[in-house]
Amino acid sequence: MMTPQDKELLARKSISEQQIAEQMACFKKGFPFLKLFAAASVGSGILSPSPEEQQEYLNAWEAYTRTNKTIVKFVPASGAASRMFKDLFAFANAAYDTPQTPFEKTFFGGLRHFAFHDDLNEACKNISGKDADTLLAEGQYKTIAKALLSPEGLNYGALPKGLLKFHRYEDKARTPVEEHLAEGALYAANHSGKVNVHFTVSPEHRNLFKTLVEDKTSTYAKEYGVDYNITFSEQKPNTDTIAADMDNQPFRDDDGQLLFRPGGHGALIENLNDLDADIIFIKNIDNVVPDKMKGDTILYKKLLAGVLVTLQQQAFAYLQLLDSGKYTHGQVLEILQFLQKKLFCKNPEVKNLEDSELAIYLKKKLNRPMRVCGMVRNAGEPGGGPFLAYNQDGTISLQILESSQIDMNAPDKKAMFEKGTHFNPVDLVCGVRDFKGHKFDLDNYIDKATGFISRKSKNGRELKALERPGLWNGAMSDWNTVFVEVPLSTFNPVKTVNDLLRPQHQ
Repeated sequence: MMTPQDKELLARKSISEQQIAEQMACFKKGFPFLKLFAAASVGSGILSPSPEEQQEYLNAWEAYTRTNKTIVKFVPASGAASRMFKDLFAFANAAYDTPQTPFEKTFFGGLRHFAFHDDLNEACKNISGKDADTLLAEGQYKTIAKALLSPEGLNYGALPKGLLKFHRYEDKARTPVEEHLAEGALYAANHSGKVNVHFTVSPEHRNLFKTLVEDKTSTYAKEYGVDYNITFSEQKPNTDTIAADMDNQPFRDDDGQLLFRPGGHGALIENLNDLDADIIFIKNIDNVVPDKMKGDTILYKKLLAGVLVTLQQQAFAYLQLLDSGKYTHGQVLEILQFLQKKLFCKNPEVKNLEDSELAIYLKKKLNRPMRVCGMVRNAGEPGGGPFLAYNQDGTISLQILESSQIDMNAPDKKAMFEKGTHFNPVDLVCGVRDFKGHKFDLDNYIDKATGFISRKSKNGRELKALERPGLWNGAMSDWNTVFVEVPLSTFNPVKTVNDLLRPQHQ
């Protein structure tokens, strides 16, 4: 039963009662597992271009950047860094005072090698009157942890990853935001040198991001000879989802108010939909390296983009032909082969269709958003993987799936997941306009049956949280999707602070 206060809250968030009813139904019935056809691999859903093919794709992207098309680099950057420092928070609250675990010993042993070391030194002096080296020598490890994590010090425990100093250079240190600005200049500049970068940020940190960008942009514009257009957006309040109690009733906090939670990264499809762009690169905020390590990153970003524009141009040509109505039986079969062999979208039933029916089917399947996704050889990293999966219309296409979407109680499906050769490093290039130049409405291509439910707690009370279909999972389920093998060197995420001590970040 909705109270007047509930209705007022929904109005503020622009969420309808119908949406609440749909979300509550999800808690009660859950989400179905996806039906798998096979794990994608090289030769079966994942491209591994030869050197000659690579050069053709690189040339295609170079030619595209000389047009007047709009290219945007989209960086989800709202994630807090608190999980990076989970082990350090544990040490700060531990009963012992000297490093005990391998993580703690590695952190304090490598302290001088962090890009934030100079700032940490100043924070230590402000808090204790002593620099970090002196505190280390005296065994005052917790004072150092406090200087790094607490509001009295650098406050790294509460800031987003994008604002932390990740990499040290001779005369400066760079944050991930700055590394993304540098990256953008190297593969996403258009013919006039314009680089569009869009960061999604949390409301409480937006001003900090803006201040950093305003302070640094002119430096990078001069260094790379480009002109930046940096924009920001926040996850929309109407993408929050209602929480449920363990009886699948709306969860109310201690004051009796309905509890809403952020809908997960899938909510960012709305932010993506708002962009005015032809081609959009998507990459997570923490997957960056210093300049000396950027070679593979830049090469394969251009390669992915070249694959995209090559396939898109062919799809557009076929759509123009189908739209004209002046096509032969042989041309229809050629287009079908393109859909099946190049876009990996198959339908066992098409053999029974007449040309006119087949043309309608082909037009529907080709006239969709398109994405090309980098896939890395599986090296034990957690994350989603590339699969050929059945869609609701009976077709089979490429999808990025998480383990939660797969029935692990079915031995054959579990075996498919465990034997997968590649995983998803979140490395996407997207085409979001149709063959007539109109923007696709990306909301129309979401598979709403691919969300998932997780267990959380609030003030000691258990609750169920509802996550929307993931941005590169169900939110892009009905896109044309192509996978390309990229090297592990392009995947360098920072999940814990000690990852910054790895050679790739030094």
